[in-house]
Amino acid sequence: MRRGKRRRNPTAKKPEIDIYVGLDISLSSPGYAAISVRNRKPTLIKTAAVPTDAKQSDGLRYSLVEAGTVTFVSQYPDPAAVVREDYKRPASKRQGQVIFGAWAAVDTGLQRCGLRVTDEVNASTVKLIVGGHGKADKDEVAAGVRRILRLSDDYVFATDDESDASAIVLTYLIEKGLIDV
Repeated sequence: MRRGKRRRNPTAKKPEIDIYVGLDISLSSPGYAAISVRNRKPTLIKTAAVPTDAKQSDGLRYSLVEAGTVTFVSQYPDPAAVVREDYKRPASKRQGQVIFGAWAAVDTGLQRCGLRVTDEVNASTVKLIVGGHGKADKDEVAAGVRRILRLSDDYVFATDDESDASAIVLTYLIEKGLIDV
């Protein structure tokens, strides 16, 4: 009997890997996350945030948000979904202008890459599912993200926006029954 390298079956089906992009949209520091799912297990690929300065003009800040969106999502040309947090009602006219302006900048960046937002999740649902309760704070949400992604307890996200973007994706995946937790 001859021993040696085992040949792989070229027609064998490889486990499918899907990539999901999450967006935590704001004008001050939008957060981005890419999470892959293979065999119903999520894995963090990358996170990023684009901090802007309130001293900058709104036009410049929107351009930075758009550019940050293009830079991040262009690395994932065919995501299974692009998910953002839902936003219902601004507290003030200025708050509405800022958040919807940031949304428009993100949408423009996505469109430049041939993408669009495919789904939204509610903020309280994110807090409940990932953070453990409907009033979970940023630290509790980040801890939930680490737990679900099997990251070490000392894993540190660069910003809350990055962990929030990850939580948005994870909420979507859990709600859709695409991962085991």
